[in-house]
Amino acid sequence: MDAAPAVLEARNLRVGFRIPGGTMRAVDGVSFALRQGETLGLVGESGSGKTMTSLALLRLLESPPAELAAEAILFEGRDLLRLSEGAMADLRGARLSMIFQEPMTSLNPLMAIGRQIDEPLVTHLGLSARAARARTLDLLARVGIARPEQAVRAYPHQLSGGMRQRVMIAIALACRPAVLIADEPTTALDVTVQAQILALLRTLQEEMGTAILLITHDLAVIAETAHRVAVMYAGRIVETGPVAALFARPLHPYTEGLLRSIPRISRVREATLPEIPGVVPAPGQLPAGCAFAARCGFADDACHATRPVLTPSGEGREVACWKPRHG
Repeated sequence: MDAAPAVLEARNLRVGFRIPGGTMRAVDGVSFALRQGETLGLVGESGSGKTMTSLALLRLLESPPAELAAEAILFEGRDLLRLSEGAMADLRGARLSMIFQEPMTSLNPLMAIGRQIDEPLVTHLGLSARAARARTLDLLARVGIARPEQAVRAYPHQLSGGMRQRVMIAIALACRPAVLIADEPTTALDVTVQAQILALLRTLQEEMGTAILLITHDLAVIAETAHRVAVMYAGRIVETGPVAALFARPLHPYTEGLLRSIPRISRVREATLPEIPGVVPAPGQLPAGCAFAARCGFADDACHATRPVLTPSGEGREVACWKPRHG
């Protein structure tokens, strides 16, 4: 996997919003590379900047108020920041695609499901209406919808949450994209449907060679699906590495805390579930040093004074911490 070239690469990605007295930084210096056929998990608590990162990659943030900057956002060797809006529109939904967090608010409530899947096929691939509809029926069947002929005539509110999520996947994969960004694709689904959706993404990835950026707060989903993982906190990546190595030996205290807080059968007799004290600091109120220091039981004066940077730590791993665990 490591030998494969990067199909999508973010270099020092930053997203800010103007506020009285300065700029609120929602994403602060995020860098990563995503390879063909790979799934990279992006994890962290709500408010850590995961969704903002994904929207910035596709240039879906309105400017103003958002201010997007980076050394580069490279897709297949092209810097997306240098493309015109027309060129970006040609890529979105075709070579770069996204499954948004909540399908009920992402699907058009006034348009039948069939038309919503037909549209990118006609727009990006130039298919005729008849050919697009045939492809739509095939896509719906492939994502596990039992009666595609009925589904194409249905409206979003007439489908279950699991079926709407499958429709979103069908739309996202319609043009066989090189990169798929999946933002919380299993949120609010029961565990059975969640497992089906994850299995579907793996199968389609194997067939198409699609690179997937999987955004979630659910570490169990990452363990099942991803090859590598990047842990975000307060708009910054604090640890990266192969999934197995990171789960077995977390280096950052925040990653360790996230893993400790996962419910386990072996803990059913414990009175309380371990948790990380405190909350993620607001983007406009980040401290001078490590953003996690106030919640960390290992922090010292250096942690509060100086911000750590991502540093290689062997095994293809990086960590931004002055006192890494197991280091």
